[in-house]
Amino acid sequence: MAFNLKKVLKALLLSTSQPLAIKDIQAAFTRFHEQAEQLGMTETEAAVEGPGAEGEAAPAADGAAEMPATDASATAAVAAEPAEEVIAPPEDPELYADVPSLITATQIREAMDQIAADLRLADDGILLIEGNAGYRIVTHPRLARWVRILRQEPAPVKLTQSAIETLAVISYRQPVTRGEIETIRGVSAEAGVNKLLERDLIYIVGRADAPGRPIQYGTTDQFLEFVGIKSLDELPASDVLSSRQIDEWLKTTENSHTPTDTDMGLADEQLPLEAPAPEPAEAVAAADPAPATETETPAADVPAAPETPKE
Repeated sequence: MAFNLKKVLKALLLSTSQPLAIKDIQAAFTRFHEQAEQLGMTETEAAVEGPGAEGEAAPAADGAAEMPATDASATAAVAAEPAEEVIAPPEDPELYADVPSLITATQIREAMDQIAADLRLADDGILLIEGNAGYRIVTHPRLARWVRILRQEPAPVKLTQSAIETLAVISYRQPVTRGEIETIRGVSAEAGVNKLLERDLIYIVGRADAPGRPIQYGTTDQFLEFVGIKSLDELPASDVLSSRQIDEWLKTTENSHTPTDTDMGLADEQLPLEAPAPEPAEAVAAADPAPATETETPAADVPAAPETPKE
């Protein structure tokens, strides 16, 4: 019967609550063969180095020569009786026979995929997932309420939109300071950072080499499990949040200027709304006086002012 790798892996998964990495599985197979070699050497030595192997009688114990003949014969009869042997249960050849000395990572992944498919097909509320630290058997999310009742845990609180945006900036930009987060988002990030620290989704990486030595933040392994990825390399590609483009954007922001139509992607032409405003009518009249519209009265028709009588 061929060696059943899938059964062995399932037993190893159920034997621990910690993630099972591929290197840990390979180390277990290495120890199996080391123990098998030591056991074989021990059995060989016991067969070769048995009592009387060199043709010499075993030394008599003190006082054996003075023992009466009747006592000696009784002792010999007891020694002649076969001892009760401890019979070990036979080992399952499917699990312990023809164990390969080397199990590759590809073979382990293929067997794990088969176990995961069997668990999904059985629909027993148990799943096999692969995290950043290895494989682990977990309960189905639809049974989460029963698990929380057993553990007497409250229902998880969802992250706000502000906290999610802050987490996205940290995950793509890390290590990042709170000042950089606020510059990118345009609002205060203190509440979002504190909430993410409480949830163990981010942690303090260190301090930036900048004036004031501001604290830098990065994501934790709990963040990888939260979003369901094995490493940060599996994050969706984002040109908007990439470190290179953010650096360029921050430099441009520091040397900011009033955006023009060309910066905004508009045609470099004068729009109707930007036409010069008309000047006030009084200023126009003062600059270019218009001819009088009314006809002036001739001087002859205007009555003369009465003369003041002379004394």
